[in-house]
Amino acid sequence: MAVGLLDLLNEKTIRLDVEAADWPESVRLAGALLVDIDAVFPSYVDAMVRVVTELGPYMVVAPGIALAHARPEDGVKRMCMSLVRLASPVEFGSEANDPVDLVFAFGAVDKEAHLQALKELATFLQKEEAVSALRQCDSVEKAVQLIKE
Repeated sequence: MAVGLLDLLNEKTIRLDVEAADWPESVRLAGALLVDIDAVFPSYVDAMVRVVTELGPYMVVAPGIALAHARPEDGVKRMCMSLVRLASPVEFGSEANDPVDLVFAFGAVDKEAHLQALKELATFLQKEEAVSALRQCDSVEKAVQLIKE
């Protein structure tokens, strides 16, 4: 069974207007939500930060949007995704897409299982009005509702 975006992003995995001093803290905050739901080990959060440090800001996939992840063997227990909307954007070092205010973190157990959720996320992120509404909504419930629509 394919796991979709709505199965992953919910009241437990979304936080709004979070303060982060820099990009590593923003990734750690998004990753902590995945640890809190017991979907990844804390080592996975460290691995997400390490990947950006080693490979650069390729995870900044669109203006203001980062998609943090690491390899399944770095500590994923089950497929998961979180979203942290930052109170103040942070620089990841992406010339084209900084600063970032929406940090998604995801973990996959293999190379195929997460494709449906990522496809749905990409479709959502292509809708400028939806992303704009996500940046302005005033509650996690409204954010979940936006993703459902």
